[in-house]
Amino acid sequence: MVEPIVLREYIEYSPGSVVSKTLKQNTAGTITLFSFDAGQGLSEHSAPFDAVVLVIDGEELFTIGGEECSLKEGQMVIMPANVPHAVKALRKFKMLLTMLRA
Repeated sequence: MVEPIVLREYIEYSPGSVVSKTLKQNTAGTITLFSFDAGQGLSEHSAPFDAVVLVIDGEELFTIGGEECSLKEGQMVIMPANVPHAVKALRKFKMLLTMLRA
């Protein structure tokens, strides 16, 4: 039987940490759920694939190709392949990251 996933409840916050949980991975891409405690982030990096980020709780600051973009619950952004990006938690937040390899 297939059980629905309540994204907001499927991953917990951890004080002073970033937590990730891979929900699906195959040749087409990956779907990963993240939680970030306030002030946590990921330093600038790039990926060889397009990616979609959907914020499911809280607020974050993305820097994509040198431009800042603040995202709140229910908002999403598409990050192009090979463009440097970074993530900073303005307050604790959760996001769903979908990497598209195909």
